[in-house]
Amino acid sequence: MAMEAGSSVRLAFRMKPGLKERIEEAAALLGLTVTDFVVSALSERTSEVLERQRQVTLSDRDRDRFLAALDRPGRPVPALVDTLRKHRPSSAR
Repeated sequence: MAMEAGSSVRLAFRMKPGLKERIEEAAALLGLTVTDFVVSALSERTSEVLERQRQVTLSDRDRDRFLAALDRPGRPVPALVDTLRKHRPSSAR
């Protein structure tokens, strides 16, 4: 995973020497630079975290209640009805 041409954003952080050595070893095993290895690992982990946060997990009971609510007919919202009446084109009135 090579860096894009012209990229210049930098992220700096400190770590224990043992972790740095393990990262260097893992990168070497994959034939990557430490930078490419770390960027790849951070990117993958970021995607996992964001995807997990974007998903909504419901219990069976909550899923059933949600689906039942979707099946019920909606009720008109008076303020919305008034707004639609006010902004409806005159030809549709």
